[in-house]
Amino acid sequence: MNLPNKLTVLRVIMIPFFVLFLLVPVFGEYSKWAALALFVIASLTDLLDGKIARKYNLVTDFGKFMDPLADKLLVCSAMICLVGLQKIPSWIVVVIIAREFIISGFRLIAVENGRVIAASYWGKFKTTFQMIMVILMIADIKALSIITTIIMYVALILTIVSLVDYIVKNKDVMSGDM
Repeated sequence: MNLPNKLTVLRVIMIPFFVLFLLVPVFGEYSKWAALALFVIASLTDLLDGKIARKYNLVTDFGKFMDPLADKLLVCSAMICLVGLQKIPSWIVVVIIAREFIISGFRLIAVENGRVIAASYWGKFKTTFQMIMVILMIADIKALSIITTIIMYVALILTIVSLVDYIVKNKDVMSGDM
């Protein structure tokens, strides 16, 4: 259990606390800010664990599996909460979560055939914009509402583009021609 893997596990452990603070006003008005702080910290661990793993050659099978799963859990948990708080339309969250299931399915089939599908730049941009979108929606700053809406649609477009990119680049996974 190296440092990058510990950061990934920490990110997963933070998710229920993030959800609690976002949905239950444990600290009154400050709960929203506690949730925001936890989400930002969790998002930063995503950035850090990958950089540390690559820089110090600490890449592990556990990390390859858990890091993207932790990201999906964090972002999807946040978006589901934001639907409940009426900050994001549910259809957008359904599209985003559907993409995650499709890509996970692709990756499982590829692994069964001895191939690892690495994260693409489109997927990384998608995750970045989704995290920025969640941060802006939790902060709920009225002066930034137009920017928040634009970021939401950019995240949606990147979600679709990254899905198409994965399918096109890895169409052989589904055809069995690997």
